[in-house]
Amino acid sequence: MIQLLIDADACPVIDLALSVSSQYKIKPILFCDTSHRIERDNVITIVVPKGPDSVDFKLVNSLSKNDIVITGDYGLAAMCLAKGAFVVDHNGREMTADNIDQLLAFRYESAKFRRAGGRTKGPKKRTEENNIAFKKFFQQICERAVKLKGEMNNNA
Repeated sequence: MIQLLIDADACPVIDLALSVSSQYKIKPILFCDTSHRIERDNVITIVVPKGPDSVDFKLVNSLSKNDIVITGDYGLAAMCLAKGAFVVDHNGREMTADNIDQLLAFRYESAKFRRAGGRTKGPKKRTEENNIAFKKFFQQICERAVKLKGEMNNNA
């Protein structure tokens, strides 16, 4: 069974992702730490002790090839990609082997800039258009994952 693993801390599309994934019979799992207890009916929530990257490592250790991960964390995305997962952020942008290095480099440069005293803008306020774009793209990811899983089962 395909799983949807959501890095739930600060994820604005949890309910939308749960709604879409249920249409494809994808099993959702929420991951959060003790400072962000996030729960939904009929959904497994895995809560880990608060600590640097504790959610990330638990999520990575719980995923299988061709599972779907929703995260805005590029470091976590890189680890998930290495295990063969589909990775998407809350804006409906897929992270792939082709773009993850550039995203990690951008994260590094931004952190370096902030450490030097620079200020960066925060994210723009979320709009309904953001949700529509996420839903459309997330449906495509679910369809790809289900199709790939079916092909794997037929070849087994």
